[in-house]
Amino acid sequence: MDRGQVLTMAERETIAILRRLGIADGDVKLTPLSGGVSCDVWRADIPGQAPLVVKQALPKLRVAADWRAPVARAENEVAWLRRVAAIDPALVPAVVATSPADHLFVLGWCDGPVWRDELVAGRVDPAFAGRLGADLARIHTATAGEPGRYDPALFDALRIAPFLRYAAERVPVAADVLIALADDLATRRIALVHGDVSPKNIIVAGDHGLFLDAEPAVYGDPAFDLAFCTTHLLLKTIWLAEHEAALHAAAATFVDRYLAGVTWEAPEPLAIRAGALVAALLLARVEGKSPAPYLNDRTGAIVRARALALLARPPAPLPTIIAQWEPA
Repeated sequence: MDRGQVLTMAERETIAILRRLGIADGDVKLTPLSGGVSCDVWRADIPGQAPLVVKQALPKLRVAADWRAPVARAENEVAWLRRVAAIDPALVPAVVATSPADHLFVLGWCDGPVWRDELVAGRVDPAFAGRLGADLARIHTATAGEPGRYDPALFDALRIAPFLRYAAERVPVAADVLIALADDLATRRIALVHGDVSPKNIIVAGDHGLFLDAEPAVYGDPAFDLAFCTTHLLLKTIWLAEHEAALHAAAATFVDRYLAGVTWEAPEPLAIRAGALVAALLLARVEGKSPAPYLNDRTGAIVRARALALLARPPAPLPTIIAQWEPA
């Protein structure tokens, strides 16, 4: 390996697992991949093979707050990837091997840039966002009404508790609304939810996106996935103000194409639930356990004020929130 052939203990253990799984019988080069807080992720280069991605869940997430989550979320993600591959294998990387005892799995390497990096570079394509929204609706449509073996405790540990309930503790004025939304998310069962649809978890593969990092997957409310990704796009209109117009168009197109694909219920109530969740998640990205790292004091204050204003009013449909969203 690079770094003078010096391996960390985690790297040595990972290589041993790959050999035990029969994926490698000789040299393995591991290169750490950045971007996640919940797992060790490596690119594995093995002579004579295409690159692989190796992912292993961490018991304590890499954030300032004390945030721990069950490592069984690795198996949760594998279950989501395999179910979505049965819907359309073009939407996810291939699962090559798993080691449940180690909470580790191996994926095929995906060529293409990360959507977040494209947005930061100003390469904002609203049409791509629209296709992503349509594909997300396809996943929810195909899984509506068919609960699988997805542990709701993982979704609680990775999303409800650290985002909504933690923010409720820190912002008492919004606590009642946040707790009510948290309780609703914990009990609503509609379709298979990814739980982390974020630009950093989307690979741009030609004209469509590949979904990654479904650790919080749950059979729950699909409005959460719609709201989670929209929240990221709205936050980026503030962070990347020079690209505000294109990012705003991307958010609107993503939501419109998604709602056009909703078949398991009327789109209007789902859009209202998603609007309420966007307000809560905006506040959580300032006051939750996983604050958006690119917000500073000024932009964080803007987001906080907008979130509190939204939470103080009756929930508005998500397209209305987007239409009324103003530049920073």
